[in-house]
Amino acid sequence: MKNTTVTSNAATAISKPIMLDEPIKRGDTFISEVTIRRPKAGELRGVSLMELGNLSVAALQTILPRITQPTLTAHEVAGMDPADLTEIGAEVAVFLVKKADRLAAFRTE
Repeated sequence: MKNTTVTSNAATAISKPIMLDEPIKRGDTFISEVTIRRPKAGELRGVSLMELGNLSVAALQTILPRITQPTLTAHEVAGMDPADLTEIGAEVAVFLVKKADRLAAFRTE
């Protein structure tokens, strides 16, 4: 029988809170920070990974409502400040890279 070890690394599955330069107004409240969860393959349906990696606004509008906390709507994503959208998109792009490659990118020699 083959031994299989399953490890869960929740620390890499969720981004650090991203502070927004321009908070999102929702009713009487403002959303000033967003956390992003690493998407599962099913949550990427209908989105080209190439477009997501290139920070396509349309791809981000599709995926962010599925993986943000608090949950952002596509309309809220469309109204975001470009700098905030770029920062969040870059965090999503990091999730598309294998763990070993992420670690190698931060390794100092």
